Amino acid sequence: MALYVYAITSGAHPHRIDDMNGVGSDPSPLRTVTTGTLCAVVSDISEEIRPKRRDLMVHKEVQERLMADGVVLPLQFGYVASDELTIQQALEQNADTYLTALRRLEGCVEYHVRASQEDEDPLLHQILEDLPEARALNERIRAGDQDPQVPLALGELVAREVQARQESLAAGLIEALVPFARDHVTRPVSARDILNLSLLVPDEKEDDFLKTQARLGAQLGGGVDLRCTGPLPPYSFAQ
Repeated sequence: MALYVYAITSGAHPHRIDDMNGVGSDPSPLRTVTTGTLCAVVSDISEEIRPKRRDLMVHKEVQERLMADGVVLPLQFGYVASDELTIQQALEQNADTYLTALRRLEGCVEYHVRASQEDEDPLLHQILEDLPEARALNERIRAGDQDPQVPLALGELVAREVQARQESLAAGLIEALVPFARDHVTRPVSARDILNLSLLVPDEKEDDFLKTQARLGAQLGGGVDLRCTGPLPPYSFAQ
């Protein structure tokens, strides 16, 4: 029978999962597959598992239960092994990698920090105030200048300045937050995002990290919103 795999832990983890059932329309009890000093937390499944709300919540609850008692390597939703032997072989073949990752993640949680340009008007007004060239072009347009190159020039100038200022802001936020992390990952941004940052934060630095993040969020102006999500299972650092 196929097995749904939630996480990998050390054999010493207490695995308080006896009262929990897994994903699927006919949930099976959680159990462990053990090889050497490693365990995989699994449940039996007899169907294809899709990201339905109930199953996503179960996956999350299992991760949180395990995290409360010790370090885990969390697997992303949807990982399925064909049978128990496949899991045992994976644990044996990758034992050194998994054990190294568990040591690196011990005593840490993951936080996601996103900065978004929710309102561009304050930034655009600031650019017009700060850049005489932009201000002059804008005044020509307001005065009725019909030269089609004027709005194009203003648009290109403002776009370059917006990008430069947003990149500078993102770099400053990273510089302020990364010292609280054991590791970090920056990801490509999309839509209105300026920053998409994941941090692996040790327990002893968590309070200072949260205080700093809150302070930075309060200081931001220019229509920028700073959001912090966590603590989370350290998915971004489990490899």
